[in-house]
Amino acid sequence: MKNSVKYLGILAVALSVTACVTDKKTDASASNIEVVSQTPIRSILTAEEQLKMSPDEIIGRLKKGNENFVSNNLTQRDHSSQRRLAMIGQYPQAIVLSCVDSRVPVEDVFDLGIGDVFVARVAGNIENKDIVGSMEFATAVAGSKVVIVMGHTSCGAVKHAIDNTDAAAMDMIALQNLLDEIKPSMANIVPETGEISSGNVRYMNEVIHNNALKTVLDIRTASPKMASLEKEGKIKIVAAVYNMATGKVDFI
Repeated sequence: MKNSVKYLGILAVALSVTACVTDKKTDASASNIEVVSQTPIRSILTAEEQLKMSPDEIIGRLKKGNENFVSNNLTQRDHSSQRRLAMIGQYPQAIVLSCVDSRVPVEDVFDLGIGDVFVARVAGNIENKDIVGSMEFATAVAGSKVVIVMGHTSCGAVKHAIDNTDAAAMDMIALQNLLDEIKPSMANIVPETGEISSGNVRYMNEVIHNNALKTVLDIRTASPKMASLEKEGKIKIVAAVYNMATGKVDFI
């Protein structure tokens, strides 16, 4: 009887040690897998890569990046390394004119990192001389080959333009001027159903769509240089709309 008890005690200790070793191996294995899966991307866009890409290829890459964003599969990057590499120079593939809306994280929307893209922001994604000048720098000087005017659903600036908010009466003259730039995008849009108001989502989305297209046309008019580069096929100036609900960017 004593021998049996002794035997059972030894067996229990052995099983405990085995389980402990197995757990450690499992933990180590899981730890290794985690480290591998979090290995960051160190690359940054080079002058050679920028030169080789066509405008259509860049738009294709941006669409693929947006697919990554929508599926929550963003590229992992070593931003510290990219920051140091970017000190050598910058060779962005595109410039994006976006609204100032804080819910539209442009680089994330296209799965981009440091040095990949120029970003300009202004409420309602309208153009002005400084924005156009920045676009000329991005394309004619820095070599970017795509200009994207990206509107977005639920745009507050478009909402106030549609609802005819009187910003001037509230001593916001600059804001009033901005809203006045958006109002021509409402022309010739007749709601299929509902009234002319921001509460009519279908109507508002049409104005957002038109506003992005109008800005593209205004950019071509304001910059003979970029219009010429586009005619030569060296750049493309395009409009797009970001959907707040889905995260998807639809190119117009």
